[in-house]
Amino acid sequence: MKKIIGTIALTLLAAGGPALAQSYPEKSVTLVVPYGPGGASDLAGRALAETAQPILGQPVTVMNKPGAGGMNGARFVSDADADGYTLLLARVGMALSPAVTPESAVPWDAYTFVSALEATPMILAVRGDAPYENVDDLINAVKDSNGAMTYAASGATAIDGFTTQALLADNDLDPLTAATLVPYKGGGALATALLGGHVDFVAMAAASLMPHIESGDMKALMVFAPERVDSLPDVATADELGYEKAGQITGWSALYAPKDMPEDVVAKWQDVLGQVATDEKWLELAARRGSISTIGSVEMPDYAKSQYELFNGLAKDFGYLPQ
Repeated sequence: MKKIIGTIALTLLAAGGPALAQSYPEKSVTLVVPYGPGGASDLAGRALAETAQPILGQPVTVMNKPGAGGMNGARFVSDADADGYTLLLARVGMALSPAVTPESAVPWDAYTFVSALEATPMILAVRGDAPYENVDDLINAVKDSNGAMTYAASGATAIDGFTTQALLADNDLDPLTAATLVPYKGGGALATALLGGHVDFVAMAAASLMPHIESGDMKALMVFAPERVDSLPDVATADELGYEKAGQITGWSALYAPKDMPEDVVAKWQDVLGQVATDEKWLELAARRGSISTIGSVEMPDYAKSQYELFNGLAKDFGYLPQ
């Protein structure tokens, strides 16, 4: 907490002090969630709106603007006035999409980076009655299947596609052919595909899987996260298991704004988020969806750049882009 407060204080001083932000906000703020209702990003956006609103002193209205892998919402915000009244609940896709499809995506740096919000772990999971008790069991089955094993993902170059492909590559398997990707739209559909036995495994956002893991209908074999998930203390991270590529992948949320938002408005939001970081409701909602609050823990511009470079490198390694 001291680190968070110190960072915010320095930001306020650099911006000329809190007096500059006294007139902001004068009306409600729109928080654009670039994916549909009910998913991990929507839950994160609504949790932020709920906890930030009383601190900010004005309503924070969530607007879902899905489509084009998150780029519809991202473009809407990047094209908006940089006055602090239109913000983006950014996700890993804001770094991943331009890294893989630069011709159609909003550039990764087309924003004001306000703050990190949370890490949203991905979980490698199988059905509760599957014969796999750990990652080695699953990988051995994949090796023996000659490509017949299937996994669900929203796309080959989506975050839930890269999770599995990185794991395959770390085990010296062809990331595109060792297992067969079956595409579905949305976290709920991916989970349903696994529960229904339509695919053999998934590696996707924890929020969509935790209820099924807690009920015993699914088993968690590994988490893609910077640290273990509190609700799954016995499940190791990819990094702990020595997976180099998979160990660098996790989901995340951040707060972005249109490029060149005034420094006093950025400072106002960083002050608000400094209070959100210790808010019991924020922490409770994060834990409920299996997320780890990261407010004040990373320099968001540097982290966003590193994520862009990670996925751009994987896209080249896996053959989606020329070397």
